[in-house]
Amino acid sequence: MKNKYNQALDFFKNRKLNKAKNICEEILKEHPDSFDTLHLLGLILFLNQNYHQSANLINKAIKIKSDSAEIYNLYSIVLMNIKKTDEAIENWNKAIQIKPDYAEAYYNLGNALLSLERLNEAIENYNKAIEIKPNNPEAYFNRGNAFFNFNKLNDAIESYNKAIEIKPDNAAFHYNKGNTLIKLNNLEDALESFNKAIEIKPDNAAFHYNKGNTLIKLNNLEDALESFNRAIQINPDHNYLLGQYIFLKNKLNDWSYFDENLEKLKNDIMKLKNTTMPDITLSIYDSPLLQKISAETYLKSKYAKFDILKPINKKNNKKIHLGYYSADFRNHAVSHLIIKLLELHDKSKFKLTGFSLNPTNNINDKMYKRISSAFDQFIHVGSKSDKDIAQISRNLKIDIAIDLMGFTNLNRFGIFLHRCAPIQVNYLGYPGTSGSECMDYIIGDKTVIPKENQKFFSEKIAYMPHTYQANNSTKKISINTFSREYFGLPKNGFVFCCFNQSYKINPTTFDLWIDILNNLNDSVLWLLEQNPKASNNLKKEIHSRGLDASRIIFAKKIPMQDHLARHQFADLFIDSFPYTAHTTCSDALWAGLPVLTLMGNSFSSRVAASLLTAIGLPELVVKTKKEYKDLAIDLATNKEKLNQIKNKLKNKRINSPVFDTKLFTKNIEKLYSIMHQKHQSDLPVDHVEI
Repeated sequence: MKNKYNQALDFFKNRKLNKAKNICEEILKEHPDSFDTLHLLGLILFLNQNYHQSANLINKAIKIKSDSAEIYNLYSIVLMNIKKTDEAIENWNKAIQIKPDYAEAYYNLGNALLSLERLNEAIENYNKAIEIKPNNPEAYFNRGNAFFNFNKLNDAIESYNKAIEIKPDNAAFHYNKGNTLIKLNNLEDALESFNKAIEIKPDNAAFHYNKGNTLIKLNNLEDALESFNRAIQINPDHNYLLGQYIFLKNKLNDWSYFDENLEKLKNDIMKLKNTTMPDITLSIYDSPLLQKISAETYLKSKYAKFDILKPINKKNNKKIHLGYYSADFRNHAVSHLIIKLLELHDKSKFKLTGFSLNPTNNINDKMYKRISSAFDQFIHVGSKSDKDIAQISRNLKIDIAIDLMGFTNLNRFGIFLHRCAPIQVNYLGYPGTSGSECMDYIIGDKTVIPKENQKFFSEKIAYMPHTYQANNSTKKISINTFSREYFGLPKNGFVFCCFNQSYKINPTTFDLWIDILNNLNDSVLWLLEQNPKASNNLKKEIHSRGLDASRIIFAKKIPMQDHLARHQFADLFIDSFPYTAHTTCSDALWAGLPVLTLMGNSFSSRVAASLLTAIGLPELVVKTKKEYKDLAIDLATNKEKLNQIKNKLKNKRINSPVFDTKLFTKNIEKLYSIMHQKHQSDLPVDHVEI
């Protein structure tokens, strides 16, 4: 038997698995209790992916000899492949009991615990494996992954660096380090890491894709497009690639193959493919159905494995405890909108806690300083895991958790999937459904979410009486003396403007604008300049449509107070479609500039309509392209009519519900109180309004 076993072992070592298997089977016919043979055949069957057979043989071997750490280790590996993770963990612990210095068992156990999101335990086992065998790069790498999932990003970088030090030619090590550096906003170093990964393994679509995402953040859009094109060549079906590609091309106002790409993306979404992020779907389709499907698909993919915390017991706080969650408590549009609301909250009835989700600190940011002082307590939790943040929220007895991010950059939606508060609300930062039942409410109004659209939201609708959008009634407008000439505008002629971001400008919108300009020879279009390539592409587009490129004038980035002031040199703000003006609409109205908007079907296409209706200018809200074009031309040629609208805006601006932040605060507090009362009374979550 010994000779036969050695022969089988030799075949195994030389990768002649079938020959080794046949000999092992021969041995077991005569010696069914041969531990070594059972062990070897179990290993061969595992390598041949016959996992259940392998598990049966190894289990038989363990019954014969139960003091072998190696056999328990192998058994656990096999069990992992048949989805018996808990049993695998139990057997790795047995292996460690038998052999306390068994580095491989600690490492494998760490991997199993990592798959279950038991991050603390995973890290402990990686540490033990490293202590015993300090030159295993994979142990450092996977410990880095555990730290990353835990949101301990600096610790993750340290582990990745150690793995790279031991094995610098492993592309995955550099790639994961790059992903971590992105979250730390260390973009130049992230780019270097992705370049190293690509140098080692140039045909990996993920490497080029994330390099492209980094280049977008660095505003190097042309190189980003090159990276995406390379990723598409390698794997056109890579997760989220097509959506991000379309988004980037929109930012560059490069509309080549636009319709074809949009049709393909739409079909992919309907087939439940992970082809785009939900926020991109929201920005390019006027379809609440597509937006809902996209959100649901994304959540199922990203949070397939999830450890839900226990149900929350009812709380009896003296005040309703509000938790606001955001990574954008800084110089950001959301903070500019919400700051006055936070400052005006009735502190005799409400307690406010701010949860800063940004992994980096913004202490030198003026808005950060102002917004952090508006809360009763302000907590930095950007370095903690979703589960830990949820638990902290529970410990603080948060009654209502308000997510200000949705699926925007640096969001931490997992916090809410863990159920951080008995009532969870989707508000302001993301104008669309979360697609998750964990969000109880979305705050809207009857313009952005009409009754017939409720079916497209996983949340129940909490209706504000005028507009859902909070605004800051204390925004200052510069008193500096400017002129049209200062901004490069013609002294005479009609100035249409749109200060929305470039990605909101698509062929549909641009064609409407060209039609309008064609009817008004002395008119110009004033747009925000964000990227030289985008500006050049728009000049090419207008030229290809028969107009001189000088009819487009680009506004450079200037301080906010000056930006608000320059609105007075435009005559009419003409909105984009389907992603309309949001903050830019309230900025224009605050500065006294009327906004013309085309209202669509989705939340994001109806925000400007909501603001215009609430401020008393519903006549500037149209429903068809023809109405949009005709009204723009009418207002440009009928000076008296336009002046009437401007005077109406001037008279209504201060006292309208849009900029009456005190009234807005009282109304949203009424909504919060209704939500809280319904919960305390054990009433089901349902649509509410005041």
